[in-house]
Parts: sequence; structure tokens; C-alpha cells
Amino acid sequence: MSERFYHEEHVWVREDGDELIMGISDYAQNEMGDIIYVELPEQGSSITAGEPFATLESAKAVQDLIAPLSGKVVRHNDELLDFPEVINEKPYGGGWLIAVAPDEEFDAEQLMSQAEYDEFLSGK
Repeated sequence: MSERFYHEEHVWVREDGDELIMGISDYAQNEMGDIIYVELPEQGSSITAGEPFATLESAKAVQDLIAPLSGKVVRHNDELLDFPEVINEKPYGGGWLIAVAPDEEFDAEQLMSQAEYDEFLSGK
């Protein structure tokens, strides 16, 4: 599996061929608690770096997810619409959210490595 890179808003990105797969970190899903509803962008829609792209709802809160990059949504994880709890169970596997064709070449340097993200979390 390709390496994951993290945004400060707890969204991870993993390269998969020409696509970038995105999801939320284990830390984020743990903080939210049991996720009960997911709203994902439609296939073909655009997302913009720094802007909300999806919404997750748990018993604790409703959380807008902030896009770490801009691009076009190639597909989204339909399973989550019926089974949002998969995000809690497998945030790095079956709980992925969307696949994006980026507007620009992906630059992992703009995000945090696993070690950098762990260090970022230790400051919380």
C-alpha cells in the first residue's frame, strides 16, 4: 500500500495510480465517536483545497471535512452511505471517503508524513 500523507484537519491522502484516495485519520474518527451519517460529494464534482468537501455526523457532533487539495471527484465510497460505521472500523481501509483526480501534480511535501502527523498529534 502506498504511504499516507496527512493534512492538519486530519484528512489523509494516498496515491493510487492517477487518483488520490482520501479519508479521515484514526485519531479523527476516534475523537468523533460512532459515525452515523456521511455526506459525500457527487462523482464529477470539484473540491477545493481549504474548503469543506464532506460532512460526517456522529452522536457527538457534525463535522465538515476540509479538503487538503483541489481536484475532481472520480468516485466516492458508496458503502459508507449505508454503513457509515465502516469509517470507525477501518479508517485506512474500507472507510476511505473519495477518490480524486487532482488539479495539479500531487506534492506530498505540502502534507505531513506519518511521523510528522504523530508529532503534530502529540502537541494536542
